[in-house]
Parts: sequence; structure tokens; C-alpha cells
Amino acid sequence: MSTLDALVERTTSSSTRVVSVACAADTEVLEAVEMAIMKGIASFLLFDDEERLHQTIRDRFPELDGHPNITIIHAISKEEAAEKSVRAVSSGEAQVLMKGNLPTAVVLKAVLNGDYGLRSGKVLSHVAAFEVDGYERLLFVTDAGMNISPNLEEKAQIIRNSVATARACGVHLPIVAPLAAIETVNPVMTPTTDAASLVVMNQRGQIKDCIIDGPLALDNAVSIESARHKGIMSETAGRADILVVPSIEAGNILYKSLMYFAKAKVGGIIQGARAPIVLTSRSDSAETKLYSLALAILSSKK
Repeated sequence: MSTLDALVERTTSSSTRVVSVACAADTEVLEAVEMAIMKGIASFLLFDDEERLHQTIRDRFPELDGHPNITIIHAISKEEAAEKSVRAVSSGEAQVLMKGNLPTAVVLKAVLNGDYGLRSGKVLSHVAAFEVDGYERLLFVTDAGMNISPNLEEKAQIIRNSVATARACGVHLPIVAPLAAIETVNPVMTPTTDAASLVVMNQRGQIKDCIIDGPLALDNAVSIESARHKGIMSETAGRADILVVPSIEAGNILYKSLMYFAKAKVGGIIQGARAPIVLTSRSDSAETKLYSLALAILSSKK
């Protein structure tokens, strides 16, 4: 899939998938819900104060009022909305969790609850799919939102999460580039030694269903011409599907540079839990939330 709109179209037969939304009485969230329902992407369980949610729908989204693909469940607080929405996913009533108008810490506390949460024993990591003008395919970036300074084993799990997402989007053997400042191994630069170890882990079958090539700097990860100019003898350099950043700071800067300078479209999810989580920012557009929903729904199909 070369565009995010193509991902959305691919999910149009997914109306049997159910998305559980914590604190749904939010204009941007409901706009994304409306777009998703009109495209036949999913059905929704909406958790929030019932009166406020009904009023918001009647005032701003009359097409959703009484819609058969929406169920409204009353919650008296953000904490209760988070708990109920997570329980719906944990019980199998829904297949995707979506954060609405509540703090990230509140929904993650519910996700990590030992009794009803969605912990799987894996590392939780953020995976973003970017549609960049001039790049011939979707570009996945990880992890720009969860892990501050991941160690080698955490990076391996971050890669597994991102590979699962890319494969769900139709990239059957994704090329993974662990990024560093340089493309040679330098013992005093941990991102380069970790990248070399990840390559070996991939070759030995410890990380499957992908090709890992690194360390690579950003230019020779995404540009074949740059890789050739640097003399990198590799069939995969310059053809990355997945960029693995060395730290959350690097990921955050790359993520926002693609959005604000390259004007890239993006959708993002949290992987590693027992179900994908749409954990978008309040500042994200309804379009970004829709793309994130499509990414989550595709990733929820086993």
C-alpha cells in the first residue's frame, strides 16, 4: 500500500471490527468516528458522560445520532471511561482501543492494569506510517512516542512490533533500517553497535519476517543514490520501509519534521499490547485519527 488512503479503502470491509473509545465527547474524535462509519471501517463503543456525549452528537454530528454502528456507554469520570473501554477490549467485545479526550497517562494506567488490562509481556512501542510526497511507498517510523532510550533487546521487540504493522499493511518482507549518525560501526556510539547486533539477530532468525540493514544514516536509509555515493555495498540500503530511531528525542524530531516540513500525512498506533491502541494527540487532525484507526484495524486482524 503506497498511500494512507489506500489503507483506509482496504479496511472498508471491516465493519465487524469494533473500536472502543475512551472519553469520546470530543469534536476531533467524533469527526474521525463519523468518517470511519461513513466509510464502513468499523463500529464503535463510545465511553463518556452519556448526556454530554449525546448533546455533542446532536449538535455537531447529527448523522451519528441513533446510528446502528454506535453504542454509547455512560462513564462518570475519565478514569471510569478508560477502565470500561479497556475492559471492552480485554473481554473481546472490541478489537481496538482508541484514546479520546483524556490524558495519555490515564488510559495507559488502565491498559497496564494487572486484572483487566491489555499487557502481553511485550514492549509497548509507537509505530507511525507516513505518506511522504516523493517517496514511493509508506514509510514506517518507530519509536517516537513510548520508549525513551531503548536497549538492544527493547529495540528488537520494537522492530518486531513495527514489522507486524508493516506486514498487516501489505509489506510482506519489510526492510528495516536502524538509524545512527554514521553508517559504520563505532564502539563508542551505541546506536551503531546495537544496529550491527540487530543485523546478526535477524540473520540468525531471532528477528523474523524482515531484512535488517544497519547502521545507516537517514540519507542512505531512504536514498539509493546516497547509499551508492557513500560506497555502501548493499541491496537494501536506500530502500527502507521501517526507520528505527535510537531514542525518543530522535524519533520525535524526525516525526515532527516529516509532519511540519515535509507536510507528510501520518497515522500512528501503539503495538505490543494484546490489541492495537490508537493513542493520538489532541492536536492531531480528524484525518490523522482516521488513518490511525485504519492502521489499528488492519493490525488487529490475526
